[in-house]
Amino acid sequence: MKSSDTRILTTHAGSLPRPEALNALHARKSRGEAVDSAELARLSRAAIATVVEKQLAAGIDVGNDGEQARGSFFTHVAERMTGFGGESQRPFMRDLVAYPSFLKLKAPDFARDMVNLLRGPQAIGKVESLGSNACAAECEALAKLVAAQPRPFTECFVTAPSPGIVAAALGNAHYATLEQYVDAVADALRPEYEAIASHGFVLQIDAPDLAMERHTLFADRPLDDFLAFVSHVIDATNRALANVPRDRVRLHMCWGNYEGPHTHDVELAPLLPHLYRARAGALVLSMANPRHAHEHRVLRAHPLPSDWRLVAGVIDTTTNYVEHPEVVAERIETAAAAVGDPRRVLAGTDCGFATAAGLGEVAEEIVWEKLRALRAGADLATKRLLA
Repeated sequence: MKSSDTRILTTHAGSLPRPEALNALHARKSRGEAVDSAELARLSRAAIATVVEKQLAAGIDVGNDGEQARGSFFTHVAERMTGFGGESQRPFMRDLVAYPSFLKLKAPDFARDMVNLLRGPQAIGKVESLGSNACAAECEALAKLVAAQPRPFTECFVTAPSPGIVAAALGNAHYATLEQYVDAVADALRPEYEAIASHGFVLQIDAPDLAMERHTLFADRPLDDFLAFVSHVIDATNRALANVPRDRVRLHMCWGNYEGPHTHDVELAPLLPHLYRARAGALVLSMANPRHAHEHRVLRAHPLPSDWRLVAGVIDTTTNYVEHPEVVAERIETAAAAVGDPRRVLAGTDCGFATAAGLGEVAEEIVWEKLRALRAGADLATKRLLA
């Protein structure tokens, strides 16, 4: 991964707002309705071109395709593997269940769209890769679009889910154990991981399972059971990454990208020893939201591996407040102090802005305002830290 001695580089965590017509097609497809595949592809291509241009205009250094061609950050893999069908019955986030009045307060669409995301297919047979052609096509389309820009990104990244989030969110009606399911999904994801790296992109592993499953799948079980799951997912992911240079991988974990109480979130400290075993070169970490902004102190007590970078979340992706550039700069400075070297820090977002079609909580125009504020804050931090 590229870094800079002269400026704080900016990036984000993956998903960006999709146009309304594209959202509608993705939503229909997720419900099992027939859609015009040619129209979906056309709208996706146009949307990718738009978000590439908008990222560059906002000052993003390390960008991507905004996940426009996918209905969500992980459910698309069911189309790239054998063995999936039917419908999952995924547990609801424990903090949302604990506060029923919160769901009443939120717009009805929030609960509907959240439930839709939790009702993906499940494993009903042997899970195996159908090949990397679909992923390769995404990479080739992105490379072509970026090459046509007057000013390219400093670097590009492409996201792929961890085997743990797939196995946790797409239910298991085939494998004897969750661990066997995780291992099978890891093997099936390996071609996708390798395709992204072979096209010259940084691979971002999206792994909310490494924190969020504590208050979903493992909500009623001891912490040690959850940590054993985390350890197993890391091991399986490492095997899938065996042929990918570790310095081309960034690991994104989070506690769930939704506005909610988050009172049942697991703390960062017990997770870090497991996360640091990953075959990765960077950690993408939520550091802007009110529940985890204090955990820069944990990084001081449990330092990043010396060859890792930190993509510090300095923009909250669940609120329509636009962060002041001075706030962004302060957060970057705090992250740099925790790591000990500003050159190892990239300024990013806590998570994606549209992790599933229709599920974004930030208005589209405000997303771009936030990314412009990210660049402005990074410029301020650059003057203070790298002058």
